[in-house]
Formats: sequence, C-alpha cells, structure tokens
Amino acid sequence: MSDSIILGIESSCDDTSAAIIKGNSILSNIAANQAIHKEYGGVVPELASRAHQQNIIPVVEKSLTKANIQQNAISAIGFTRGPGLLGSLLVGTSFAKSLAMSLDVPLIEVNHLQAHILAHFIEDANPMPPTFPFLCLTVSGGHTMIVLVKDYFDMEIIGKTTDDAAGEAFDKIGKIFDLDYPAGPIIDKLAKNGNPDAFKFNKPKLENYDYSFSGIKTSVLYFIQKEVKKDPDFIKNNLNDLCASVQKSIIEILMNKLEKAAKDLNINEVAIAGGVSANSALRRAMQDNQEKLGWNIYIPKFEYTTDNAAMIAMVAQLKFERGEFTDLRTSATAKYDL
Repeated sequence: MSDSIILGIESSCDDTSAAIIKGNSILSNIAANQAIHKEYGGVVPELASRAHQQNIIPVVEKSLTKANIQQNAISAIGFTRGPGLLGSLLVGTSFAKSLAMSLDVPLIEVNHLQAHILAHFIEDANPMPPTFPFLCLTVSGGHTMIVLVKDYFDMEIIGKTTDDAAGEAFDKIGKIFDLDYPAGPIIDKLAKNGNPDAFKFNKPKLENYDYSFSGIKTSVLYFIQKEVKKDPDFIKNNLNDLCASVQKSIIEILMNKLEKAAKDLNINEVAIAGGVSANSALRRAMQDNQEKLGWNIYIPKFEYTTDNAAMIAMVAQLKFERGEFTDLRTSATAKYDL
C-alpha cells in the first residue's frame, strides 16, 4: 500500500463526511449529521442538499486539522459519485472537482456500495481483512444485497431486495410503532429488553438469494391494527417485545439467505457491511455462525458501518495505486451499479 495521502468525501444521503487516509491507515474521519430529518420521519432531499452545502467546507477543514495535514500534501481526492440522493451527491461531487482543480491533483470517483464492502480493508476495520473470494451482506436503509467479492473491483450481486431494503423496513415499522427516525437503532435498543419469540410475523418465500421486506412490514401493520382495536395501549404495553420480535424476524430473513449462499458456493469467508451491520442482533447471528458453521466472519468497526468518508478514501487509495482517475467531465449519478 502506497504512502499517498488522499482526501475522501462522502455526501450520498444526509451525512456530510470527510476523511484523510495514508496507505490504508485512517488519519481522520469526520462527519456532520443532519438532525432536521427527524421532524419529518425520513430524509428530505432538498433539506439534505442544503445542509451539505453548509457542512462540507467545515467538515473538510476539520478532517485536515485532525489529520495534521496541509492541503498541499494531498495526493488525490476521492468522492462518492453514486448511488444516492442526486442533490446530495451533486454537492460532494462539485466540491471535490473544484478542490482537485485548485490543488491540481487527480480526481477519483467512488461507488458508495463498493466502498461499504471495501471498508473491510481499512487498517483498523478488522483484526485481519477478508480473503478473496468472500461473501458480503451489504445492508442499509437504501440497499440490501449479497455480493460475491472475487477481488477488490470484481464483485457480483447474487441476491438483492425486490422491494424495501432491510433498513427501510426497520424505519417503516418504527413509524407504525410511533418511534423517532431513524428507527433501526431505537428498535435494536428496545429489543434488548424484549422477548423475541413473543410475536410471529410473515416471512417471504423466495427461491433464490433475493430478499423481500414489504411482506413483514404489511404483516406488522395488520397485526397492530387488529390488536389496537382490542387494546388502544397495545403498542405501549408491548413495545419491547414487539421490537424484539420484529428484529428477530428481519435478522432471520437476512441470515437464511446468507447461509444458503455460503453453503451453495462453499465459501466460509463472510462479511457484513452498511448501516444495518451495526445492529447487535445481526452481529450476534454472525458470531453464532462462526461457531456453528465454521465461518471466518468480518464485522467492521461501528464508525465504518454508517455512511462515512473513510470507506470512500479506502477505495480511492486502491484506485490511486491502479492509476484509475476521472476528470472534470464526471457527474453525480443517483444510480450506479457495482
């Protein structure tokens, strides 16, 4: 790994983040969150892009200061080109292009989903990085997929959601329970004090490695409507058990397909990535399979699970070594295949 110093910029959704990487060692990883979206129960794209405009310069300056790096020491700038919210991506893309031009350094575009997976190769993400080939369950608010990773930039999606993502299901079910946004971490916290076997919800029956989460969301909604008619305080009186039961159902859906793929492909190198990989029940399920199925598991540090610029900088470092640069004609894109 080279000693080049790269600035990574991430602005795909509602977190503005900047990171400095040297080799595969993160020197700083700064993020500004946008609390305003809690008022609306979800990310409002227009508000997100405005907040990115306010946050991006201070966040980049703070990342440089924390890393004790001067602008003229930067070897290249990596940025999230997509996928994500177009308005948010445009802010990061435009800033990265302008700064790269002013510093006369190479510009490197990064696929956000690829970055979640390759975050495992940051020096302190895991005690050891995964060995190729490995499977990565990439699961967040916007994406749920099983990826066969054959090499750094040779990835194949073998299973994906046909409707909602797992994180989206957590948030929508959280709204049914009248929880704040984002609901995933709140459900995880409340589930610790609940009985995961208290309630049963419908699970999808898909033949391949694909996922579906709209069914469990509908199952929970109808169940709650029926029970609230009998007891208006049903949710309040059973909230911990409801959260534990929902969480168990979603994690089982995720793990069943991952186990099937690992068995069918005879792969025991298995990783998780994305915001939902911070979920304590998913992490426990991975650890259980390490013992039960002999998997070598890779669970990233919490700070590398949610949207962050460290993972963008890691991919940019790998591309820098390969001389894979882009130019000022590049543009943000809401959809960006692996």
